Amino acid sequence: MKRLAVFDFDSTLMDGETIDFLAAELGLEKEVAAITEQAMAGKLDFFKSLQARVALLEGLPAVRVKEICEGLPLMPGAKEAVSGLKKRGYKVVCFSGGFRQATHHAAEVLGLDADFANYLHDDEGILTGKVGGEMMFGDSKGRMIVRLQNLLEVPVEETVVVGDGANDLSMFAHAATRIAFCAKPILKEAATHTIEEKDLSRVLEIVDSLQGNSPS
Repeated sequence: MKRLAVFDFDSTLMDGETIDFLAAELGLEKEVAAITEQAMAGKLDFFKSLQARVALLEGLPAVRVKEICEGLPLMPGAKEAVSGLKKRGYKVVCFSGGFRQATHHAAEVLGLDADFANYLHDDEGILTGKVGGEMMFGDSKGRMIVRLQNLLEVPVEETVVVGDGANDLSMFAHAATRIAFCAKPILKEAATHTIEEKDLSRVLEIVDSLQGNSPS
């Protein structure tokens, strides 16, 4: 049986928001966090919010971005959740409206099968305040999960998604098991299950209770 598990990154696989950590380097954490809060609550268009937040990062050295991204804290239980799902036959991937500078390192640490995110652009090693990639819009995760399901031949019934904010709604529409993790109210309304404590290993309990899975 082919199975797929998709995790959001910021405030799901990682304990916090990557862009907040980067903004703190410039003393702009509060300004960026306020925009992030509106976007994750579904009160602000994700694309516009992403552009506005990244613009504030202009001037940050790319080498410092790399250092910060490689030091981001993983969510408690993240390693257990990923390894447990893989033992249960899942392909485990990460979708992020954030940045691949962060997700790629985490993917290596966690052993993810793939990670999809945006890129912070730089000019001669200095961030330009511009961003590009396939995860820039509110429906990007939905489009990407359908592509993966078709490529891997995984049905909706064998797809698990885990997220926390409004930009996860589009991928929730294409999974039978939809887990809202310490999530905003707008995402909880679309979820089949909720986890209210910061422990991603709880995902395994949900999967096992539904499908009778056990590690091989």
